[in-house]
Amino acid sequence: MGEPLRIGIVGAGKISGAYLDTLARLTSVRPTAATDLDRERAEALARDASTGAGGNGVAVVGSVAELVARDDVDAVLNLTIPAAHAEVALAALGAGKHVYGEKPLAVDRKEAEAVLAAARAAGRRVACAPDTVLGTGTQTARRAVDDGLIGRPVSATAFMTGSGHEKWHPDPEFYYRPGGGPLLDMGPYYLSALVHLLGPVVKVTGASSRPRSERTIGSGPRAGQSFPVEVDTHITGILEHADGALSTLVMSFDVKAARLPRIEVHGTEASLSVPDPNNFDGPVEINRGDGWQALEPSAGYRDAGRGTGLADLAEALAAGRPHRASAELAAHVLDVMLTLTESAGQGRALPVVSTCERPAPVA
Repeated sequence: MGEPLRIGIVGAGKISGAYLDTLARLTSVRPTAATDLDRERAEALARDASTGAGGNGVAVVGSVAELVARDDVDAVLNLTIPAAHAEVALAALGAGKHVYGEKPLAVDRKEAEAVLAAARAAGRRVACAPDTVLGTGTQTARRAVDDGLIGRPVSATAFMTGSGHEKWHPDPEFYYRPGGGPLLDMGPYYLSALVHLLGPVVKVTGASSRPRSERTIGSGPRAGQSFPVEVDTHITGILEHADGALSTLVMSFDVKAARLPRIEVHGTEASLSVPDPNNFDGPVEINRGDGWQALEPSAGYRDAGRGTGLADLAEALAAGRPHRASAELAAHVLDVMLTLTESAGQGRALPVVSTCERPAPVA
């Protein structure tokens, strides 16, 4: 591989620390510039990034426009809040830069299509989190499915239940505004894993509720402050995959405690227990009717962290191959989530118009 991909980072919030931890270990990418609405946060990020592998000084700039115009930025790492994802991506593409963004790709289909169209027009790549599905957890499970270890896939279950992010996040309001909620916040991890495992979704049936109209911040300098809830916070869905498998999905910020598997995939010959798709690794187990047995990690990026998808993008650019955390997958996942929300509102099953290719497996 040649020179590292030079990265301009937009957004220095809580998630940026996880990315910096990974970027410090990578040789295929190098941060060169950073910006944030809070300049002090950007300066702190730049100091941390400058100590990583190849981080020979990270410039702090005053705006997105200034960052995307820099000659030492090849790609933009977009770590802004969901409502700004499309705006930042379009600015980067308009300046001829590649983009890797946090999920979701956008908050609606119009924005997502605008990003895809801008990428095609600019001849640039757009990649999108989550990249957790590229780790050994989901990829080992995918290999088991692809190798026929469970027979023909019949169904899957996916559960993400908790009592809400306001307990630990000092500024949680965006999780409860349009573009947030448990489905758009955590759904991309589970739906991306389900597409890797079972392929795209063609139809959904949904139901949702909003038990509380207000939440209270539980940590940080604003602890005790309340704010309104603007989106449904408990969503249940049935997903029909293109190959006929049926998945049951539950996403909730309204469950105090639960004993539910993260993901299970059931086939005609066996069942798979798949680890939390919010993590890169974890135990994969198979049950052929004689008890659960561990599968050794057999696929996926080892020792991965947030930003592995950015490294995969850099390697894909160098090799001239498709990158795995694709915008097409992210757009399909967004469409599935929005269609599920619409199905819940209308009280009927709805077709999912978009589709995507299953990304190539990680060896």
